[in-house]
Amino acid sequence: MRTNITAYRECEGLSQGELATAVGVSRQTINAIERNRYDPSLELAFKLAAYFECSIEVLFEPDIEPVGE
Repeated sequence: MRTNITAYRECEGLSQGELATAVGVSRQTINAIERNRYDPSLELAFKLAAYFECSIEVLFEPDIEPVGE
């Protein structure tokens, strides 16, 4: 899954630690999400979207293969 968290975080002038505190996770978790090494839980994805006041689809782009007919 690709993420736009870094762009949103930097646009707000936040450090990884500040964002982590705001959504209740560790800085390492934010770092792992930004480096595409960790897919957040649905709950965390909703928290991040709510924090940035956008939809989950804007923050996260899943790597999904199209389903055949």
